[in-house]
Amino acid sequence: MFSSDTDEAQSNFPKPPPITARSAPQGNASDRSEGFPIDSVAAAGISVIGNDLTILGERIKIVSQNKLHVEGHVIGDVHGKQVVIGKGGSVTGNVYAEKVDVCGDVRGPIRALVVVLHGTANVAGDIMSQTLSISQGAAFDGRSVRTKTPNELMPILDVEVISSHCGNAGDTT
Repeated sequence: MFSSDTDEAQSNFPKPPPITARSAPQGNASDRSEGFPIDSVAAAGISVIGNDLTILGERIKIVSQNKLHVEGHVIGDVHGKQVVIGKGGSVTGNVYAEKVDVCGDVRGPIRALVVVLHGTANVAGDIMSQTLSISQGAAFDGRSVRTKTPNELMPILDVEVISSHCGNAGDTT
């Protein structure tokens, strides 16, 4: 049934490494059926909440040490170095970052050094920033407060510090 020639030929090929729960298949991102360049996004330090994802719950806080791109829906607070709310994305809650770009919807306050409301933005909430840019077509219903103290606007990205403030009344982080 099996010939020794076949066994010898197969022994010349290296065995593939075992796939464990921690390892993922290798290859180009373009080879994947979904065509989403996960490797390049991860390498760039970008976290993505996709348009098929909704995150909700009591006292939810999403924290990203780098750039967070929201295309889905978040009902909770978002903390990040840079936060982008995509055209189809929405956040109902507080948004804290060094820079916030809004193309979609935000229902709640935004605190950032730089806030950019693009033409498709729809924001209902107060904005505290050093720099605010509002493009033609953007909708903004709230107050804008400009501060000259950048430390007042720097986001807290330490999960332990954020979680210790969760139980405090008047939480402003």
